[in-house]
Amino acid sequence: MKRKLSKLLLIILSVPLLLLLVCNYTINKAAEGKTFTTSEAIPKNRVGLVLGTSKKLVNGRPNLYYSYRIDATIALFKAGKIDFVLVSGDNGTVYYNEPTTMQKDLIKGGIPTEKIFLDYAGFRTLDSMVRAKAVFGLDTITVISQKFHNERAIYIAEKKGLKAIGFNARDISTQQGLKVQLREYFARVKVFIDLMFNTQPKFFGDTIEIK
Repeated sequence: MKRKLSKLLLIILSVPLLLLLVCNYTINKAAEGKTFTTSEAIPKNRVGLVLGTSKKLVNGRPNLYYSYRIDATIALFKAGKIDFVLVSGDNGTVYYNEPTTMQKDLIKGGIPTEKIFLDYAGFRTLDSMVRAKAVFGLDTITVISQKFHNERAIYIAEKKGLKAIGFNARDISTQQGLKVQLREYFARVKVFIDLMFNTQPKFFGDTIEIK
């Protein structure tokens, strides 16, 4: 009886782990050859989509994920590999506005205001990718974030009919970014759940032409 219970417990514990590994492998495999670490290697797209995150951590320290995404976007624009920047992030309250905050830092970095478009309803990566096509009318795009995030965004985009490549911002060390990297495994499982149930963005709204 104890042996049977042990086997059952092992199966119960193994199934979620297997699910995490399969989802992770599927997304990694689908994004192979579609993310780039240098502006010299990446093909040109008219629009680069930088995925939002908070500028500060909860302890008040700078969020390096944010800083490195800003740096990567500026580098890509200055290299002539994108003509416009679409900033997609959370604008859930009057006190929290990722797109506007990122826009200010991109302008400081030398990107003209008229070259920057804001998506205030990018509450999730799914929302950002679907809205890039449905609201902003894009068929191809360069996603700008850390590699693990780009891979997931590319997978979602292509399932939603948007051709995407990724420009990898500098990543955070495993020790510093362990919490985010562990959370990413569960976010990848959520991708398949969302696709299964055809989850839609929180908002759509009027179409906006980037030109």
